[in-house]
Amino acid sequence: MEAFFPKATPEQVGISSQDVIDFIEQLESEDVCMHSVLLIRRGKLAAEAYYAPHTADTMHRMFSVTKSFTSLAVGLLESEGKLSLNDPIVDHFPEKLPRTGVHPYIAQITIRDMLMMATAHARTTYIPYIRTGDPDWVKSFFVEEPTHFPGTLFYYDTSASHTLAALVEKLAGMPMLEYLRTKFLDEIGFSKEAYIIPDPMGVSMGGSGLVAKPLDLAKVAWIVMNGGKWQGKQYLPPDYLEAAVSRQIATVSTANDLVEDKPGYGYQFWRVKNNGFGMFGMGGQLAVCFPDEDLLLVTTADTQDYHREGTILDLFFKTVFANLSDCPLPEDSGKQQELDKRLARCAIRPLKGIEPEAGFTGWCLEGGESGEYVFADNPMGLQSLSLSLSSGTEAAVFPGSASAWTEGVLHFTNKTGSHALRFGINRLISGKFPHYGYCCAASGAWASPDTFVIKCHIIDYQLGKVTIRLAFKDGAVTVGMRKVMETGLNEFSGVASGTRDHGTSP
Repeated sequence: MEAFFPKATPEQVGISSQDVIDFIEQLESEDVCMHSVLLIRRGKLAAEAYYAPHTADTMHRMFSVTKSFTSLAVGLLESEGKLSLNDPIVDHFPEKLPRTGVHPYIAQITIRDMLMMATAHARTTYIPYIRTGDPDWVKSFFVEEPTHFPGTLFYYDTSASHTLAALVEKLAGMPMLEYLRTKFLDEIGFSKEAYIIPDPMGVSMGGSGLVAKPLDLAKVAWIVMNGGKWQGKQYLPPDYLEAAVSRQIATVSTANDLVEDKPGYGYQFWRVKNNGFGMFGMGGQLAVCFPDEDLLLVTTADTQDYHREGTILDLFFKTVFANLSDCPLPEDSGKQQELDKRLARCAIRPLKGIEPEAGFTGWCLEGGESGEYVFADNPMGLQSLSLSLSSGTEAAVFPGSASAWTEGVLHFTNKTGSHALRFGINRLISGKFPHYGYCCAASGAWASPDTFVIKCHIIDYQLGKVTIRLAFKDGAVTVGMRKVMETGLNEFSGVASGTRDHGTSP
């Protein structure tokens, strides 16, 4: 099988290399934590960047992009005659209904309502179940108290997508991704190692669980943009796709929203200005299609801390999209070489601190060692901590400062045991996050003569960041931790103070 996306220079498909450079550099200047960027036009890959330590083969959590995959599975089942979009969802799950009877609003919810986020719920119903440990997330959709008539207002409800995935698996008799593989994913070269995280009952998390490669998203988005067809073969039902990517419901949700700024929502696909549509996932997972321009933008990122998904698209519109040409542009080998070098330099940015002064040995460390600090009871369960810095010889590092201290280790004990977190100084070091074993990349830097900061990027099936601030003063240390992750890592959120002799209260 020929390459899905043959490579081309940007100019060959009517894009200026300088505009791509501007896009990449403006993302960096806005401090958007990117993981990958793919730019595809007229079926050709015009530019791709992977931000070290990410590579083209890195599996990435796609979050709510999964919803669009769930929609495709529903459309395929409809084309097989196994369901109708007008079916009440309760008809497919009698075993999940409460014995006292289902609420009338719930009884009226159709599959179509669920696809367009117009259920009777104003929130995701299984969130309380995660907190209490109840494993039956699907049941929550039918037993939680509804708030309004279905089919009326748009409310983002991931439990609707999750329940639709459960429906797909019930009717297909196999996991949802396997069903999609049998229909088209295997034929288009979708990654064999891709998977969807299951819920506690084993149901695929159809609202947020897909883990795949950026190119996998590009392939699926391209087929959807082309009416479900690739290389002359029809893989997906065209009538369903046309409805799925069209505006089915308004998404205005607050009094401050402007109707013209909200293009709307289809069947688990978002509408985008310039007659676009897309698969959107929390944190900057985007596959945005512009059929009129035969153009596709795919990104992966981690913007959970500052919610910068909109920034990615805004910068794309201002740089690349605003200057598209209908015709090929003159080749510019100099700019193309500059672009190649710029893309090759893409990497997650490490912390950068103040520069050490001549003869620097550590403002608050002795020979690079802080000594051990102990803590009284605190919300994080932090019991003890020490910091050590050294001139390590670790090879798997990324370019950074040439300071005498090149790496460090944070030793700490908390409720899960004793741990060590390795980090580079003014550069990233890849490793494993303590206790959880997540792949991560961490860096540290001096923010002031008495404050050291460590930032760790979680780059696994979970995405997130942990920032740890250590402020040393008068034989004590105050530790401030902040975690950014949808769920988990709660012990890395809070503030506590400790001393070398005994614990103190925060």
